[in-house]
Amino acid sequence: MIVRLNRVSISIISLFFLCSSFGIKENVSLIIHHAKIYTIDNRFSIAEAMAIDNGKIIAIGSNYQILSKYASRKTINASGKIILPGFIDAHCHFTGYATDSWKANLTGTHSFNEVVEKMKDYANTAPMYWLYGRGWDQNDWNNKEFPNKNILDSLFPARPVFLKRIDGHAALVNQKALDIAGFSIDTLINGGSIETINGKPTGILIDNAMSLVEKCIPEISDSLAKEYFIQLQRKCFSLGLTGVHDCGINEHTFQMIDEAQKSGLLKMKIFALLSDSLSYYDRWITKGPYLTSRLHVGGFKLYADGALGSRGACLLKEYSDKKNWNGFLLNDIQHFKTVAEKLSGSAFQMCTHAIGDSGNRTILGIYEKVLKGKNDKRWRIEHAQVVDENDFHYFGDNNIIPSVQPTHATSDMYWAEKRLGPKRIKNAYAYQQLLKQNNWIPLGTDFPVEDISPLKTFYAAVTRTDVNGYPKNGFQYKNALTREQAIKGMTIWAAKAAFEEKEKGSLEKGKAADFIMIDNDLMICSEKKILNTKVIATYINGEQVY
Repeated sequence: MIVRLNRVSISIISLFFLCSSFGIKENVSLIIHHAKIYTIDNRFSIAEAMAIDNGKIIAIGSNYQILSKYASRKTINASGKIILPGFIDAHCHFTGYATDSWKANLTGTHSFNEVVEKMKDYANTAPMYWLYGRGWDQNDWNNKEFPNKNILDSLFPARPVFLKRIDGHAALVNQKALDIAGFSIDTLINGGSIETINGKPTGILIDNAMSLVEKCIPEISDSLAKEYFIQLQRKCFSLGLTGVHDCGINEHTFQMIDEAQKSGLLKMKIFALLSDSLSYYDRWITKGPYLTSRLHVGGFKLYADGALGSRGACLLKEYSDKKNWNGFLLNDIQHFKTVAEKLSGSAFQMCTHAIGDSGNRTILGIYEKVLKGKNDKRWRIEHAQVVDENDFHYFGDNNIIPSVQPTHATSDMYWAEKRLGPKRIKNAYAYQQLLKQNNWIPLGTDFPVEDISPLKTFYAAVTRTDVNGYPKNGFQYKNALTREQAIKGMTIWAAKAAFEEKEKGSLEKGKAADFIMIDNDLMICSEKKILNTKVIATYINGEQVY
């Protein structure tokens, strides 16, 4: 067969061979080479270089493969530094933590007296009439009983005080705050309680009781809220976070995030779960998930029960350290069933906070009746802290995803057995048992409940110890994650938990160039070096943001 080529075809072929002969390369916006790149792909392969253009990874491979084919005005010799996909926090409260900036920080206080002293200082410069503090934990004090409001009443008789516990599931308020909210000892609370002694309120409000006071506190301005978003973003970037799952936001906060991102100031990628509001479901189900290049509203966050530290977690049997007390659900079971039915035919995920074994069993049972076996809806149980040994199978049977926070285990381990007893504690913070159900598990921090640092998440997951190396052999070490499992949980599995694994979470051709450069190899360095690791640079869509 004779093939006839016209002049144009001959010119194109000639140009191709000419370019090949003289080594003309494809121009891209950024080349990084001579690095150790953990791609976190299916083979957990390691590369040396990558080419980036228009915010995407164009190619990744050896130094020779990339440098012989691509050219760029911006080329970085990483000199052997470690590169990982950007960390993604699969459960946190980004906007809530940001707007907490005007409040008194009570995290790490060692006694109630220290809390009081901090609030006295804060009152001198507080930007609002209300005195709002956040972060105390009576389990860190010598006296581990809940404090009462008496001293707050004497110090601040004319100003309302609201002091939220670190887990966000209890608060101490003074009498002025109770009066503003119209509280009395006869006030009925569903899914919460007002602590009393001899018929008088102590000022401690558990779970839903808090909202009756907190709703009286004025909101800060939108402009100030957005400034706080940007401030927190800087901190996140410095720690290697390029994405977060913001769990439980209202529609107004969604609008502020969208506006801040579209202005170009908020570059953080956010997967948002809307809060459990009856007015939201039908409206959002009708229009479907919201998706831009940096914002994805893809689910709803519900609360089954409270927290273990404040004894609001719902247990099958009474607390080991409080007779005749099992905690409680925060809503009627019918409510959870109704929401599950509504969401079952939609593209939205149902993501439910469940701490106690009863809370977990209740939600798992509701999920099972709606999901009816294997599926790819990726409905989540947030925390899954205490699961009865007979209930783990629900996760695997119905592809329910446990979204866990490793630092919860190492924060709670000092007192959790007192709440649960020696038998139940064995099935608490059981990350390996949960991982085996679906062979993947997303990891987060729940900040500001825990420290925001992803490195502390990694460390707690693989060592099961606190920052001082306690306990010596790790807390229930059989449930520690391997380093590979932990890093996947903070990258590709976190992306997968939001249906985003095709766009981010690993460093592969066609995916977003979201990555970090660090000075230690987390896969092989000593445990002591993990927490000393420094983030050298953070990139989102190929842009250096830190």
